[in-house]
Amino acid sequence: MAKKAAKKQPSQSTVVEGEIPVVGAREACPCGSGRRYKACHGRQAAHAVQELVHRPFEGLPGEADWVALRELVPAATVPLTLAAGVAEQAVGEVPSVTLATVLPLAWPALRRADGSILLGLQTQSSSGDLSRDLADALELALATEPGTPVPARRTDPGARRLQELLDTTAEFVPAVHTGFEFWLEDAESATGEVAASLERANASAIPTEKLAGVDSAYWCGTPDKNHLRWVMTVPEEQLLDALARLSASGESSLGEGTKLVGSFRAHGLTVPVWDLPVDMAAAEVEKPAAEFAAKLAEVLAAPAPLTADERRARANLVNRQITLN
Repeated sequence: MAKKAAKKQPSQSTVVEGEIPVVGAREACPCGSGRRYKACHGRQAAHAVQELVHRPFEGLPGEADWVALRELVPAATVPLTLAAGVAEQAVGEVPSVTLATVLPLAWPALRRADGSILLGLQTQSSSGDLSRDLADALELALATEPGTPVPARRTDPGARRLQELLDTTAEFVPAVHTGFEFWLEDAESATGEVAASLERANASAIPTEKLAGVDSAYWCGTPDKNHLRWVMTVPEEQLLDALARLSASGESSLGEGTKLVGSFRAHGLTVPVWDLPVDMAAAEVEKPAAEFAAKLAEVLAAPAPLTADERRARANLVNRQITLN
């Protein structure tokens, strides 16, 4: 949140760097330089906003699951634990804080009537640091009266990040849902337009399940084929080398009818993707996924120069890589 300007016009001798308020781009810079704000301290602020943080969730428990819920999973929630002292900033009591993949009307956050907070993950980012944008929405929710949605706003470059607001020792355990009933405190009582809106949202959600036997792997079902999308924290170059070695040796599949088809790049992490037969359910992927994880760990533990076939396999994977952000 931008700091309010002092009542008196500050002079260059009395205003220090951290106290420069944000004003209109064409207005005189409050530092007293005589130049317009956009050509003075505004230039520094604009650079801070535009600077891209490639791994915004780094340092948070469950970084790979944060990425999955942001980019791949339609409906999921995770209970969050605030860092010590953060809840004291709130207006009234905060019984709980819950991360949600998406909220109605793409609200950044919602303060429910009981004071609990829903924080939306799949929202528009106003800066190059998604962690800062989400933290700003959370702080605004803490300061919002219960029973009120939190509107979108531009994030101040000096705003805190999630890593400062959340307890980074708490577990991050996503619960994947078949629909968006978690929007409402009592979904069964929904009627009229609220019920119709919920029904439309549920109908658009792709069936998704989180695998239990490996970390951050999500099965999803579509009419033509199913998929496994697996978010991995292994550095990209090492992971691509390992996947190439397994592909060249014919060990990259998850069983008959499955195929490693490429990968996504999202928030600094790599997400390998497998095509699965349309009749292959999530439970049937558990065992082959665990076996693949063991093979991948073995290859990663013994890096070696790639052969010609492995280099071709790697080039093929790179050519089919898609960047989501």
